[in-house]
Amino acid sequence: MCMIRLSPKIRQLPESLVQEVNDFIDFLLVRQDSTRWQLWIHFTDALTLSESGFADYLPNLEDYENRLARGEIQW
Repeated sequence: MCMIRLSPKIRQLPESLVQEVNDFIDFLLVRQDSTRWQLWIHFTDALTLSESGFADYLPNLEDYENRLARGEIQW
């Protein structure tokens, strides 16, 4: 599809969808560059790992503090 046919279609979209098209184009450009793509994959893997690792952090901390307060464990 040439730009002459693509541009009018994009102009018909609401601003929020134009932003999605722009984001998708950025994604395609990153995917095309192998170095940037590998960095992106590494970033998303690290993000997934960090989000899963901290999901239970606060409840575990609160449980630890409660056990300290009850004298079940010592500092």
